[in-house]
Amino acid sequence: FNLFPHKSVMENLIEAPIRVLKEKPEEARKKAMDILNFLELGDKAQNYPYELSGGQKQRVAIGRALALKPKLMCFDEPTSALDPALTGEVTKLIKSLSGEGMAMLIITHDMEFAKMVADRIVSMDKGIILEEHIYDRAQA
Repeated sequence: FNLFPHKSVMENLIEAPIRVLKEKPEEARKKAMDILNFLELGDKAQNYPYELSGGQKQRVAIGRALALKPKLMCFDEPTSALDPALTGEVTKLIKSLSGEGMAMLIITHDMEFAKMVADRIVSMDKGIILEEHIYDRAQA
């Protein structure tokens, strides 16, 4: 998850906005708290990574990326090495982000997961597109 182990969850989320986006610390903290509440981690703001479950660490890592206000979120195997319960947490989060209008690119070998969260699936092998499926989630 590449969280800073010596920093709290809050500190992990505000580091980049302050350093990269030059946000004021108070503003970064407020936005980080909004993100943590969205991720259902508001009560973990002062915890350290070693105090979190795998699913919570994954959500903090996603929150850290969200703090930079990306136009597109890229996920590389977001459910790899997660048990079914944690996979369910990540699935719920990605669906929630999609509902908020976040554009996402998800690389996964887990086709069942892909079918649950994607509105478009492109299957590739060695850089060659093998097939493409578009799903109308409005009718799902």
